[in-house]
Amino acid sequence: MELALYHPEHGYYATAPQRSGRSGDFYTSVDVGPMFGELIVVQLAEMWGLLSAAGAAHFDLVEAGAGNGRLARDILDAASRHHPAFYDHLRLTLVERSASARAAQLDTLGPHAGRLISSSDRLPHRVTGTIVANELLDALPIHVVTMTTSGLSEIGVGERNGALVEVDMPLSHPALVDGLDLEIEARAEVGLAAADWMRQAAVSLERGFVLLFDYGYEVSVAHVRAHPLGTLMAYRAHHAGPGDWLADPGETDLTAHVDLSAIRRAATAAGLETLSIVDQTYFLLGLGLAERLDSGHDRRAIEQRLAARTLVMAGGLGSTMKKMVFAKGVGRPALQGSASGRLT
Repeated sequence: MELALYHPEHGYYATAPQRSGRSGDFYTSVDVGPMFGELIVVQLAEMWGLLSAAGAAHFDLVEAGAGNGRLARDILDAASRHHPAFYDHLRLTLVERSASARAAQLDTLGPHAGRLISSSDRLPHRVTGTIVANELLDALPIHVVTMTTSGLSEIGVGERNGALVEVDMPLSHPALVDGLDLEIEARAEVGLAAADWMRQAAVSLERGFVLLFDYGYEVSVAHVRAHPLGTLMAYRAHHAGPGDWLADPGETDLTAHVDLSAIRRAATAAGLETLSIVDQTYFLLGLGLAERLDSGHDRRAIEQRLAARTLVMAGGLGSTMKKMVFAKGVGRPALQGSASGRLT
């Protein structure tokens, strides 16, 4: 998965500056339009207010998995229009492993390019502000394990007659047995890389917040029974299949749902406070999405309401996408986007 997605020459994300959208392989909340970024700004401005009141002189906005910078552009557009004091104190850092995506960031940012202080493939040090990541954790490499009559085994990748195939192998890491209760022949993913990323984010964050959006679930017997073959899938042209993830490496997006329980444990162990984990719907409604909608019948108003519906629709982005917010060095503030909601 690491090679198929991130190989510097042949990896899926390395060979194009943008992979989502109508002409890509999948949709994200950013592809719906600027509304997602406009609402995130409301939360970021509140976070800046808390840090500023505690003596912070600037606000570091760090977007991890930033791609070509579209979400950052939407955030900065809205910040410059509606939160000018916040915008004036904002310092932008974009973290992206794809060199082709990084090369497109300045053009994407346009008039906000001067706010970009760094673009690289790794998190910065001493962040005072917020680290944001939209659909990053689900694209980090995972381990796949399965229960056999002899106990837990790991699924590896081998070669047979010129084709990639699954092979059974011994567990490659002792942490792969933690918290798993599988029936015979059932499979599950273990996101050790996602947990490692959380630890790296906690080290980078000196004071402030980590705001994440991703597909995820709480580990439970019901979940395991609902997904006996796990959630690892390959996306191409907006179609997903669980059985062909080894076909055409580097040509499809590989993804697996995020284990929210494991992310929370990793965050806590790294010194972060968990403030909220809820469906994206409740986060966006808490930030005033409904109040922003135009009730008119012109094209712009209709498009705005359709975008809002897509972002909060049950069964779509609204419920499958989860919002997670963690904090460090700021206590446990009651943030506007975390005032209410639940996890489905």
